[in-house]
Amino acid sequence: MKLLEMLALPPTKLQKDKIVKYVGASQHRFDELMRVFIAGPYRITQRAAWPLSYCVQVYPYLLQPHFNTITKTLSASALPDALKRNLLRSLQFVKIPARYQGRIATCCFAFLTGTEPVAVKVFAMTVLADLAKDNADLKNEIIPLLEDQLPYGSAGFIARAKRVLKQLK
Repeated sequence: MKLLEMLALPPTKLQKDKIVKYVGASQHRFDELMRVFIAGPYRITQRAAWPLSYCVQVYPYLLQPHFNTITKTLSASALPDALKRNLLRSLQFVKIPARYQGRIATCCFAFLTGTEPVAVKVFAMTVLADLAKDNADLKNEIIPLLEDQLPYGSAGFIARAKRVLKQLK
């Protein structure tokens, strides 16, 4: 069964696992999944998002050739939440190359301070915290931002923010 046929089926945990197994460690198959994820249509993007982030969690190196695409995609306006959420979730599992860190950090700050869903905000927060490990200036920007948002955050936001603040301090 080809990837598009697999993605046309209803998104279940079993189907997600089949796609992750199909892609495996194959860069070629992951590239195909990434193309489908970015290109859409929206329903296919949603269905590709879940297995994509799990592929990256297991094989983080598969994402390396796609940082330019990811950066451009995250910078786009009117981006569907499924794309934002799953690209950011995927970025948690990789070391972002230095040449993309600034643009990705800018996107994450925009998501964190905007009106995004909680999942997008917490994944953006985690990506920023990972980037800040080696950058004191970035830490100094993230800490007050999170402390300011804590009183107004949802339970999920507060839990992640407390964990990130502890990590950064």
